[in-house]
Amino acid sequence: MSVAQKVLDTARSEVGYQEGFSGGHWDNSQKFSGAVPGLAWSDEQPWCSTFVSWVFQEAGASDLAPVTASCFEGVSWFEDQGRFSEYPGIGAVVYFGSGGGTHVGIVTSYTDDTIYTVEGNTNDSGSAEGDGVYRKARPRKSSYVYGYGYPAYPEGIVVADPEWKGRDSVVFFGREASEDDIPAGGSRPATPTDSGRQVVIDGLAYGPGAKGDHITRLGRMLVAAGCSAYKEGPGPVWTSADTESMRKYQIKIGDRGADADGIPGKLQLDRLKRDFGRAA
Repeated sequence: MSVAQKVLDTARSEVGYQEGFSGGHWDNSQKFSGAVPGLAWSDEQPWCSTFVSWVFQEAGASDLAPVTASCFEGVSWFEDQGRFSEYPGIGAVVYFGSGGGTHVGIVTSYTDDTIYTVEGNTNDSGSAEGDGVYRKARPRKSSYVYGYGYPAYPEGIVVADPEWKGRDSVVFFGREASEDDIPAGGSRPATPTDSGRQVVIDGLAYGPGAKGDHITRLGRMLVAAGCSAYKEGPGPVWTSADTESMRKYQIKIGDRGADADGIPGKLQLDRLKRDFGRAA
């Protein structure tokens, strides 16, 4: 199953879920905040963005979308990745309202006139402060739609943006598309922690078992690139966090498959040094 399909299936599986009800009103208490590391504080707060973070986490794709309870931060995250558009995409994260800060959902399909979504913290009328998870159909060309974040799905992404036509791992549909158009496959690449693969670039080893100050420098550059998976460090001994951080960087720059396995290639490393070498 493709990663985008898993994201959509995960989102749809929660349709019908409702937040807590107390004191005669809906209270924003829900299960998603406590299940996402770092977002437990957001329980009893508006939770549409928290729901999106939870969906990607449960689909095994938490690095493909922002982990945040803030719609504004979500927009900024996709913009920083160079993956924000005014056109819809299948499995895209759609932001609503001024600056995209009012509400958010996940696109399941679109036509020339309509986007179909799954959204948390909404209701039958489409409020940005609702009571549960709903399927919605919204006017695509409404001024309420601010824009779309495009996750870097490993199988590629189906989009309507003409500027993205011809890009690697992009399927272009000018007017309408659905999940039936999602490219097949898309399994996440196995990490080199499983294979033990190691490479030597300019006389220095990278990958499981590698040690040295250059590993620390690599980690600092990855942090500066916004691709950190570190809970501690980075440090001089290669860990699974180095693998995951490097894989996030590879996906960020558009690489896929064997080129996004978490072990640097020379061209990738040279680009990282060029853009973020001062951070090391």
